[in-house]
Amino acid sequence: MKSVIATTLLLLLITSTVSAQVQADEYVEELRGVWITNVDSNILFEKDNIAKGMDFLAERGFNVIFPVVWNKGFTLHPSDVAEEAFGIRQDPVFVNLGRDPLEEIIVEAHRVGIEVMPWFEYGFASIFGNADGGHIIDANPDWIAREADGSTVVKNGFTWMNALHPEVQQFMLDMIQEVIDNYDVDGIQGDDRLPAMAAEAGYSEVSRELYRADHDGNEPPSNWQDSDFIQWKSDKLTSFAGRLYGMVKETDPNLTVSLSPSIWPWSRDEYLQDWPAWLDSSYVDIIHPQAYRNSVSQYEQIMRTMLGQQPISSQGYIHRFFRPQIFPGVLIKVGAQFNGPDYVREVIEFNRSYDINGEVFFF
Repeated sequence: MKSVIATTLLLLLITSTVSAQVQADEYVEELRGVWITNVDSNILFEKDNIAKGMDFLAERGFNVIFPVVWNKGFTLHPSDVAEEAFGIRQDPVFVNLGRDPLEEIIVEAHRVGIEVMPWFEYGFASIFGNADGGHIIDANPDWIAREADGSTVVKNGFTWMNALHPEVQQFMLDMIQEVIDNYDVDGIQGDDRLPAMAAEAGYSEVSRELYRADHDGNEPPSNWQDSDFIQWKSDKLTSFAGRLYGMVKETDPNLTVSLSPSIWPWSRDEYLQDWPAWLDSSYVDIIHPQAYRNSVSQYEQIMRTMLGQQPISSQGYIHRFFRPQIFPGVLIKVGAQFNGPDYVREVIEFNRSYDINGEVFFF
């Protein structure tokens, strides 16, 4: 039988990194998080695994989990919003099991004092491995993102919805609103696909109309990498981040808006995530830049670029003022690749030297 988190090695890695002897009051001072997936992990597929997993994490001082609730074009929980949008109320896997894994994991996590922030993993991506866009686009053909030649936007295997389309944005907001209305969550989580869109996009008729409205009737440039065009699209998604933040806070100001973009400026240039602007605009509470590297030196290099060459510096692209909101995403497992206990220990020590008071492990 598989372990309750991804693998036994992952559990050993975390155990080695976070000593069970650390006093409980120290846990409150740090954000100690982990993403929980339904891919390469079986924790969500059995109620007993969920309970054991939450006990395990709580015993080792973890205080936040980010369980996936939206991927592969499905919600893992029953969703009226999804059913109305494309006719499927819940991931068929969990329909067949007769279960709501989000409700179950909230109960078990709160039982042991762990906060729950549902992770809308796929964001504005409709599906993986289907260039036509799958069942979401079948039901909503106008939602597809298009390149300059009119082709469907597929990047790194993901087919993209048009994140600039008002209907697509409203669908995402409604889906998130439904979760915070119906479940006892502590916040919500977006990542490198929320808010995001492949930068090659921006050429559907809806996007062209938006561009013309902002540019005296002119058409968007044929070169999707045009710097002004990239920034215009990025700004549109920054505005969406503001709408999302406002919606969540209006519902409950105590809920946390947590986002996990890829590393800037690649995040902006490839996926329209200008996340320093999200911080500047106060559109996010905590942010987990995906500092996913397989060597400590590579990790430290990208963090120094972000924060400054020295711990007391403010010369990175993220000013020292924002450090209390930064909790990096740290890679410990992808496929067969593991970053071992020494890696995790050194990364944590580096983070603390920069007054970074926590991290989230993938996964």
